[in-house]
Amino acid sequence: MYDRVVVEAPNFQNEMRQLLRERIVDAGRRIVVTEGWGAVNMSRLAKEVGVSRPVLYKEFGNKHELAEVVVRQEVDTFLVGIAESLAAHPADVEAGLTAAVEFTLRTGADNTLLKAVLSGRSATDTALLPVLMTETEPVLGRAIVAVTAAIRAQYGLAEMTDADLGALTEILVRLALSHLFQPTGPVDRAVAQIRLVVASTFGAALHSAE
Repeated sequence: MYDRVVVEAPNFQNEMRQLLRERIVDAGRRIVVTEGWGAVNMSRLAKEVGVSRPVLYKEFGNKHELAEVVVRQEVDTFLVGIAESLAAHPADVEAGLTAAVEFTLRTGADNTLLKAVLSGRSATDTALLPVLMTETEPVLGRAIVAVTAAIRAQYGLAEMTDADLGALTEILVRLALSHLFQPTGPVDRAVAQIRLVVASTFGAALHSAE
């Protein structure tokens, strides 16, 4: 019995720590959505979660670390939807990639976190925007790697090297993010434009996927 308690105690501690991190992230996201990133501060988070500031700082050293985790979770939701969009068109690369782009743009347009950040209630709200748009991690780098892997897994594309597939995927990801963060028209128009890019950049591979 004693050995069982000794073995299970670390797991219990890890589970409790994970629950605490989730509560902190949920509280941070809730504040961003309702009041903007400028309203997020470590003292308020500690109070809302019900822990001391030292405990909070052990999990997140600063707001930037929290922002990365909040955004990473949001990106994960998009990546799951992208994979499902590809899977819905198992033999048609062009249709699958176009569906993935459309999912990204439509879901992004309805995303409360993105709306809160992009609306910028105050000058300080723009502090979260670089995490979403310009930093290699967590958005751009993770998205390119994950989407490239999803395309390879779904369509094979054996005639394309990993480097070529990664480069073409990066083009699509950057283009989709550009339309997402700086739309110049309706989603249908953006999807149609990106579909033209899909057809031209992937070329013959669109007709030879297995």
